[in-house]
Amino acid sequence: MKHLDGKKISILGLGASGIAAARLALGKGGKVYVSDWRVEPSVAARGAELRDMGARVDLGEHDLGSLVRSDTVVVSPGIPPDAPVLQALRARGCRWVSEPEFAFRFLAGPLIAVTGTNGKTTTAALTAHLLREAGVDVGLGGNIGAAFGPPASTLALQEPVPDWFVVELSSFQLADIAELAPAIGVVTNLAPDHLDRYEDVESYYADKARLFENATADSRWVLNGDDPAVEALAGDAPGARYRFTTTVQEDREGEAQVHASLSDGELLLGDRPLIPQDELPLLGRHNAANALAAALTASLAGAEAESLSSGLKGFRSLAHRMEPVGNAFGLRWVNDSKATNVAATVGALRSLEGPLVLLIGGKDKGEELQSLKRAIHPGVRAVVLYGEARHRFANELAGDPRVTVTDGTFEGAVASACGMAKPGDMILLSPACSSFDMFENYEARGRRFASLARGEG
Repeated sequence: MKHLDGKKISILGLGASGIAAARLALGKGGKVYVSDWRVEPSVAARGAELRDMGARVDLGEHDLGSLVRSDTVVVSPGIPPDAPVLQALRARGCRWVSEPEFAFRFLAGPLIAVTGTNGKTTTAALTAHLLREAGVDVGLGGNIGAAFGPPASTLALQEPVPDWFVVELSSFQLADIAELAPAIGVVTNLAPDHLDRYEDVESYYADKARLFENATADSRWVLNGDDPAVEALAGDAPGARYRFTTTVQEDREGEAQVHASLSDGELLLGDRPLIPQDELPLLGRHNAANALAAALTASLAGAEAESLSSGLKGFRSLAHRMEPVGNAFGLRWVNDSKATNVAATVGALRSLEGPLVLLIGGKDKGEELQSLKRAIHPGVRAVVLYGEARHRFANELAGDPRVTVTDGTFEGAVASACGMAKPGDMILLSPACSSFDMFENYEARGRRFASLARGEG
């Protein structure tokens, strides 16, 4: 589909993805209707911009008749599946698609789609970086966040058309695809997450599995060879499988072929060394896995080993993802605020030997905590709990004398962590929770932590 020829396109939600989808639809000749239940000034300003471009915009209401009569309804990922407007559409037999699905219909180049529970943004950004180092023109975007790339619909308007598109996809976006089919699909790992939105982990995984829905014999899949759940997710989908691993051969289950690995402290592509792990500018073993996934993906898209090695050495930590941010009070401060689920914090702990003081807390997602309890290794000097989740976490971690429960401010919790640390220790913010009890988002939480790391008070 290269032109809409006056087709009716309705878009629910005036966030970044909704705005991008509306601009794409208008740019491709569609008759566009946009609605959002919110009416605050920032939303109104975005609505006014779209009206000036020719869209019809409703705030504070949804015109169900217009939605039902649309040729395509595009739903922003922030709208939950039980929202009244979606229930009303469902009752009328009206289907909808996600914003990346809508964008895919206009992408003129091959697509690399990256999903998984943790590491998606790092893997997507690093894949794009490695391809650019190899001289490949890349469009990077999707769920990756505005600081790193635009929504997929913005990429679909990019001129000239890139050689490859690299798009990060969340489970919310994958839930509503229809035709989206990546040339290369990447699954970083799987673990329970978003259980405040999904009924159970199986439902969450089922949306992730939709990545494989339109697979063909020409599809290529880059899979975490250390994660049986990833292998199960791919099932019997057509296409070639390429695996990466950070475990030694005898520690892995099965005999599946591995194409990128960590061996004796060296990242390898096949048998070819890429870079020693201690020269990788990313902290933690889990980031070695992300680097292997990215290198393997970039190689499948045409990057040569030499450029992969130089590209890996030149990449820098993304904000809020195991990011070194300061040395106040003689301590090493690492901002892992993007660790908004238990699995991400477990991965961080397993990647770091210590000594460190761990900050955990925020809005509770209701995940089980036994894996976190097991991951708090002897190198963890202290665990400081804060925020809405602190009491349940304290109950689950009861009996560990290293655990301290704080009350009051985030700043107070950080001060407590500093008081328990010794010179040279790491202060690790890896919260295992979302930020919404105290902060607008995980970025705001990470920025506040970074300011404290710089001694700004």
